[in-house]
Amino acid sequence: MNQARVLVYLAEFAKNASARLEPDYGLEFLGLEVHDGEEYPITDSLRHVSGHQEGQERKVKAKYVVGCDGAHSRVRESIGRKHTGKVANHAWGVMDVLATTDFPDIRTKCAIQSSTGGSILHIPREGGHLFRMYVDLGEVAEDDNRQIRKTSLENIIAKANQILHPYTLEVKDCAWHTVYEVGHRVTDKFDDVAPEEGGSRTPRVFIAGDACHTHSAKAGQGMNVSMQDGWNIAWKLGHVLSGAAPGSLLETYSTERQEVAQNLINFDREWSSLMAKRAEEFENPQELADFYIKTAEFPAGFMTEYRESMITGSTEHQRLASGFPVGKRFKSAPTMRVCDGNPVHLGHHATADGRWRIYVFADSNSPGKDTRVAAWGEWMLKSPDSPVVKYTPEGAGLDTLFDVKVIFQQHHGDIEFGPRIPDIFMPKAGPFQLTDYEKVYAIDPEADIFEARAVDRNGAIVVVRPNQYVSQVTSVRLI
Repeated sequence: MNQARVLVYLAEFAKNASARLEPDYGLEFLGLEVHDGEEYPITDSLRHVSGHQEGQERKVKAKYVVGCDGAHSRVRESIGRKHTGKVANHAWGVMDVLATTDFPDIRTKCAIQSSTGGSILHIPREGGHLFRMYVDLGEVAEDDNRQIRKTSLENIIAKANQILHPYTLEVKDCAWHTVYEVGHRVTDKFDDVAPEEGGSRTPRVFIAGDACHTHSAKAGQGMNVSMQDGWNIAWKLGHVLSGAAPGSLLETYSTERQEVAQNLINFDREWSSLMAKRAEEFENPQELADFYIKTAEFPAGFMTEYRESMITGSTEHQRLASGFPVGKRFKSAPTMRVCDGNPVHLGHHATADGRWRIYVFADSNSPGKDTRVAAWGEWMLKSPDSPVVKYTPEGAGLDTLFDVKVIFQQHHGDIEFGPRIPDIFMPKAGPFQLTDYEKVYAIDPEADIFEARAVDRNGAIVVVRPNQYVSQVTSVRLI
């Protein structure tokens, strides 16, 4: 989907949400200072660049700062981080156009290669007529001094026709176009704690998105990976600011996201190199397609795999649910909600509310009073070692921090609400203490989740982080 549409949707959602948030694009970041020991240790210097306050400067005190200010980030500069890498000296013209053509696959995503004219990455867009073309403009001389970026739309269209020959392309309207040189850069660290200071203090300033990684647009990961950066740091800041987690949790942001950024750079470098090759340089014409299929998880957002840390466990019990790899994104699957008999995707019931998800896959003997799941449910409610007991704020609801669900192996008609269902799966909520019945699931008879995700029939527990990545897989018996 067009990035502009996504941004409009997010802005509308923020404006209509309870906080009534609206971005202010009329402020310029000038710099910041950090003074440890104060409640609000960061002082930001800003300048109004529009409106009735234009030219005026102001100071803002903050506990934390997240810089999402692009490839030329001043926040990055203010904390002494370095953006390292290089430009590949290869240029591409990009255009979103409405056009008439006799090229037969105009509504199919494809790579178009010409032995004489270079290559095109072609991507149909929304609306049924719009499409994007990444047009190969060739090698760029080292002394070009960015003159290639002045290439006109007319020249991009002419180059596209050269590559498409004997097919033709007549552009009727261009919604947007640009010229860029492929650059691959990643910042040495994504927070303000120098490597030699690691463990001595917690980070206060963070960078995300293009401020810490830049690459070509052909993989479609610029906005996507940047939003994943934002989600990763957002829930962690929420936990720390609310007192649910220690400040050391914030150290995991740079560790986790820098590796993802480097993997993205490596993927994009190989993908861009393949796209730039001439047709006769391939040993096998299927090579480009094979690479894209082999790495399909990456642009789909499923290849990220976080390493073992304070919030990602070991793979000791991975065999109990091999379809939910520890450290990777939780892959949903169909289930049947017991309370109303509706078929639903298990993961689609989760929202971005900062809670941890605990999915209990029951053994074949459940539900019942004397089963392992019943004993586990009792332990979760009453044991001082239970995370629900230890970390739920005093006076808060049972599922304030942990959203605990159970998936039985029986069909929904064979499961009845009552004493056989542990109370942990039927929490009371709200001022009237009403029962939440939507935490109990059965298998979908047409798509058994135990089979689809290779879950052990003797039961398993899958713990999922607030940003939808699997934190741990363990046994129901390990309590």
